[in-house]
Amino acid sequence: MSKVDQAIERVRAVYGSWRRDTPLAAMRADWDRLFAPLAPPDAALEPVRIGDLDAAWLRAHGTNEDGRGGANAILYLHGGGFRLGSPRSHHRLMADLSRATGAPVLGLDYRLAPEHPFPAALDDTLVAWRWLRAQGYAASDLALAGDSAGGCLALGAILRLRDGGEDLPAAAYLLSAWTDLTASGESFDSRADADPIHDRRMIRAIAQGMLAGADPSDPAVSPLFADLSGLPPLLFQVGDRETVLSDSVDFAQRARAAGVSAEAQVWPGMIHVFQQFPDLLPEAGEAIGQGGRFLQKHFGETAA
Repeated sequence: MSKVDQAIERVRAVYGSWRRDTPLAAMRADWDRLFAPLAPPDAALEPVRIGDLDAAWLRAHGTNEDGRGGANAILYLHGGGFRLGSPRSHHRLMADLSRATGAPVLGLDYRLAPEHPFPAALDDTLVAWRWLRAQGYAASDLALAGDSAGGCLALGAILRLRDGGEDLPAAAYLLSAWTDLTASGESFDSRADADPIHDRRMIRAIAQGMLAGADPSDPAVSPLFADLSGLPPLLFQVGDRETVLSDSVDFAQRARAAGVSAEAQVWPGMIHVFQQFPDLLPEAGEAIGQGGRFLQKHFGETAA
């Protein structure tokens, strides 16, 4: 069995254990436990309250220790289809990103659907961003990062900040970003047999559970359909086996057409958020390393 297949089997083992009557709380606990063995012992999560929200700082060795202004920081939005995931499930990924950048990472435990439908998670993201600004960080010393649904939140937050005339982050790093909640991308057809987990029906069902009647084609929901001018530099990473491949590739193409510096890296043979499997996939560390260098390059720059 290949290393990629081993990663796939880990995910399938969790999905396959769920039944129609499995409580959502149990699913969330299962999802956190899936990645718990990868948590690094030398980079603990440090809980912090942001108003009514929970969050956690993650500082790898050698990063800024005070978690306040005067250095760089990253706001990280976890994936999980808006209904699963937490800083605990993304502990290792955030630690690797902290090491790759030398910056502390703030993981946000945003409110989850279906209890808290759109735009709750997006509102929470903006609360966390403004909290970081209030700690003394300049916008140009901050970056946003996120995977899957978290990538959607990161991009949605940037668009809201731009439309509100607020300062933008230095850059954004997006992993297997979900940018089109209509699931209309070409890759839902061309990668239907290659993707071991996600198909169009599943993606649309997840979107419906989060939207609570909102139109998935609304640019406020699906950032792919927004005016993309004036955004900061963007780096997308996506696996070549993903049905959401088009979500990254099409977004980067549209952003470049709008005058934005945007790159979509397509990683051969890789699956959804492959960066979460560093014990199996050497590509995971390579990708995070490239993402870290990208953010380091842009910290301190003033976004357009």
